[in-house]
Amino acid sequence: MADPKLPAAPGTEIYTAKRGEAIPTIARRYLGKTSYLTTSELADAIREVNHKSNGSNILKANENIVIPGVIPAPITARTIPVPRDFEVRAVYLTGFMAGSDHGLRIIRRWREVGGNAVVFDIKDSDGSVSIPFEYPLVGKHNVYIHDVPKLVHFLHQQNMHAIARIAIFRDERLVKDHPELAVQSRRTHQAWRENGKLVWTDPSQPKVQEYNIALAKYVAQLGVDEIQFDYVRFPAEGDQKDAQFVFQKDQPAEGQPEPKPDVIPTTAAAVGGTSRHPEQPIPPAGSHPKAGSRKPKAAHQATEAAKPRGAQRSDVIAAFLKKAYAEIHPTGALFSLDVFGVMAWQRPIDLSHTGQDIVQMARYCDVLSPMIYPSHFFGMDNIPHPGDEPAHFIGESMDRFELITQGSGVVIRPWLQAFHWRTKTYSPEYIKVQVETARNRGGIGFLFWNAGNDYSKPFVAMPEMKQANYKPAPNSPNPNSKDAGNPAANSPANPKDAPGTKDGARDKYRFFRGDELPAVTVQAALTPAPADTAH
Repeated sequence: MADPKLPAAPGTEIYTAKRGEAIPTIARRYLGKTSYLTTSELADAIREVNHKSNGSNILKANENIVIPGVIPAPITARTIPVPRDFEVRAVYLTGFMAGSDHGLRIIRRWREVGGNAVVFDIKDSDGSVSIPFEYPLVGKHNVYIHDVPKLVHFLHQQNMHAIARIAIFRDERLVKDHPELAVQSRRTHQAWRENGKLVWTDPSQPKVQEYNIALAKYVAQLGVDEIQFDYVRFPAEGDQKDAQFVFQKDQPAEGQPEPKPDVIPTTAAAVGGTSRHPEQPIPPAGSHPKAGSRKPKAAHQATEAAKPRGAQRSDVIAAFLKKAYAEIHPTGALFSLDVFGVMAWQRPIDLSHTGQDIVQMARYCDVLSPMIYPSHFFGMDNIPHPGDEPAHFIGESMDRFELITQGSGVVIRPWLQAFHWRTKTYSPEYIKVQVETARNRGGIGFLFWNAGNDYSKPFVAMPEMKQANYKPAPNSPNPNSKDAGNPAANSPANPKDAPGTKDGARDKYRFFRGDELPAVTVQAALTPAPADTAH
């Protein structure tokens, strides 16, 4: 005989269990109807409200169970607009991690120590899509983030900026399911492989471009604050002469004379890059120009400009970004691009392979995020252990990116190393050196990368940086002095030293300004939309 069913309190629902049913099973069924983010969170809440022990799972037949956190309609999220120079302090989470209890603990801990943003995977470089997304090229896939608006809403509740990462042209799943969309081999007329691996779509293939832009636009409309593109490039390794792309259909093989002088080359050349994964190292970069000799000689520029050529890989990338920017920007979300860390060293061979022309790319984004992990600069600047020289490689990289993008208005927000690969000095101090150097060389904000999402060192470093963050400008009072609350005493003689200005802020703080999302805007974004405007 069933227990008498009591009326459910507001925000709850009464469920009558079947014999042998388990609380996690019920939690999984109800998750989408509640405000909880994970099944285990809801299961714990069910146990608590029903006065069950932590280890209690199996229910009796006809037992009435209260389901807490029931919401009348799906949660929606709205983008919180911020200027492109908003100082982001972020960690990266895989899609799997972002949808897990451990991921939520990382987010809460990162917020506690002073972080204000999270980058989470929508699509990784293996092609796995972490969210529900219906599109002809996607098919059946594992979903880890079941409700993007709910995750974004949670981040906004934490006053955090939500950045959705999409790996673009390196897409292992897509090329295995649709080899016709892969880079093609001139020799075999089959899908081309990079060092034996079938992983690259053809960046100039219209169907590939349309798929990635559709995914990005869809996610932007779910309320994320920023769309971040990674792997926005052509393959840099493997047999380049054997690689055939759609845009080369009427062109001879690379290395042969190109008769079409229909595209004027840009004068900016760029170089190679850092590998996103340590197990995929870049080749030695060889010799490089000194920091003070970055502009090609005029004679060399004239010679290069005089060479006839057809469309180049860099033109394909720029055209794609122009289309993507036009679709994403109207949503209110920022648009950022991850780029190889050493593209600023200006080796033409690397530009010709990757297509990452920094000058062109800067025109079609708000933020550039060079991956300037010190350990990835092996073979450069005659330094045998680059991973142990963070100040040198962070500083040199930032100087070069600032120079190349000068006048473009784009913000340089670097990816920094939060892993111990190829360095014996990885520590909280290593983290602090990277952050301070990047800031002193023009960076605004930072992103920490750890493929395994282990941020133990940044967790220690952040409070230490906050404690030692104040760096008084010349003739300014100590904030702990008796004049600390006197506006007149604290007014800088030079307006450039005023907090909030680029130069003043950089003088005042060693590590970061400490930007936060505007409270009024956050509250507005968290307020449910009226029924006729909710989407």
